[in-house]
Amino acid sequence: MTKLVDDTDAEIGVQLPTRVEQAYTTWQSVRYNWGFLAIHLAVFAVFFVGVSWPALVTCLGLYWLRVLFITGFYHRYFSHRTFETTRVFQACMAVLGTTTIQKGPLWWAGHHRYHHRHSDGPEDVHSPLTGGFWWAHMGWLLAYNRNDTRWQEVKDLARFPELRLLDRAYIVITFGFAGFVAGLGVLLERVFPFTGVTWLQVFVWGFFVGTVLLWHTTYLINSGAHIWGSRRFPTDDTSRNNFFLALITLGEGWHNNHHRYPGSERNGFFWWEIDVTHYFLTALSWTGLIWDLRRPPAHVYEEGASSA
Repeated sequence: MTKLVDDTDAEIGVQLPTRVEQAYTTWQSVRYNWGFLAIHLAVFAVFFVGVSWPALVTCLGLYWLRVLFITGFYHRYFSHRTFETTRVFQACMAVLGTTTIQKGPLWWAGHHRYHHRHSDGPEDVHSPLTGGFWWAHMGWLLAYNRNDTRWQEVKDLARFPELRLLDRAYIVITFGFAGFVAGLGVLLERVFPFTGVTWLQVFVWGFFVGTVLLWHTTYLINSGAHIWGSRRFPTDDTSRNNFFLALITLGEGWHNNHHRYPGSERNGFFWWEIDVTHYFLTALSWTGLIWDLRRPPAHVYEEGASSA
């Protein structure tokens, strides 16, 4: 299989859009983030639609799948290119990642790469040192116009028109995913009528509840993983390893490891550090869809072992 070229200094042959970052007033924060706020408010619909085991299974199943899409695809591939794949599967990963409703792959990767270059410094847009836990957790998303893809950070990815299209039209995937969950609800209502499940119940739990859980799970790495936990490596930031966060984020909680060597496909550097995303990507590599999963060099392991 042909390896995708990775040359961030290459001429990509397209005119990249101008990046715009605009501070919002309080009213603008509400006005321009109405979708974000509406999905949070829609969670309270669970008190009207009730609950059933098919709805809960749908919620948890789609939640865990989309955690993998964020951690394995948006983070470990698009942000850090820690393994190789084909252009076709790259596009598939981008679409699956977009179902997490965290904007397009270029937006996500651009901000994350910028975070690593300025981690916990004055230019880091979501450092808890800037404004505390809630700023790092979600305040940074609401206080500015965050349609500001950092194009200079993702020149290697911006060469692909399909990724640029997804970055502009991610909302289409959002509605498509919502339609999928509603359709799944109709199917479950017909197959399991004795459970009392309804399509609306599945939709509320699978789409709204699952999405809000997913968002805040992701945000905890920006906030909690820079506040709570231990530090194996003396990095130039406040990143920490946190076992609990590693469990709920499927491996992202080994954040100090990650900041020490972000080019590694695995965040749990040692066998006892549970990293479900690493297990998932390893299994995926057995199919031939991805390959060349990168590991930390020996000196990083030696450094970590000496301080463990």
